[in-house]
Amino acid sequence: MSRVGKSPIELPKGAEVQIAASHVTVKGPLGTLSHTLHPLVGLQQQDGVLQVVCNDESAESNALSGTTRALVSNMVKGVTTGFERKLSLVGVGYRASVQGNALKLQLGFSHDVIHDLPAGVKAETPSQTEIIIKGANKQQVGQVAAEVRAYRPPEPYKGKGVRYVDEVVRLKETKKK
Repeated sequence: MSRVGKSPIELPKGAEVQIAASHVTVKGPLGTLSHTLHPLVGLQQQDGVLQVVCNDESAESNALSGTTRALVSNMVKGVTTGFERKLSLVGVGYRASVQGNALKLQLGFSHDVIHDLPAGVKAETPSQTEIIIKGANKQQVGQVAAEVRAYRPPEPYKGKGVRYVDEVVRLKETKKK
């Protein structure tokens, strides 16, 4: 069995797991997430600990056990503490603000970019050049952050654009005569 798949998932207080035939539902203070299990793997719950179990000894089952363990672990973490991605805007006149369930971005275009946020994802703007995207679903939070960054990715000469806070942009030297 995969090394990742062997490690147990500890359930923190406030997280409830319901395991049906091939369906897992995790409830917590930040919401409810569900996942359909592959037929080659299963889940067992004992004393506040979840364990992924392979239904046979194939290599595919071994690989799926690690993937399933990571997905369920992210679901447990998401409904208890949540996930967040931080973006920063670099450039003169680049601003962001939250308007209801939408993110309004001024990125140097002739128009404002309005990005509608999906259900379960929230955005905050502590300052005009910072965006914090929060949610319970790790994949959804990362996808929204990537979509916002794609409106104006950092360019390599001045570094202007939307970037992740921990992203390092390598700047090129300009042409010389």
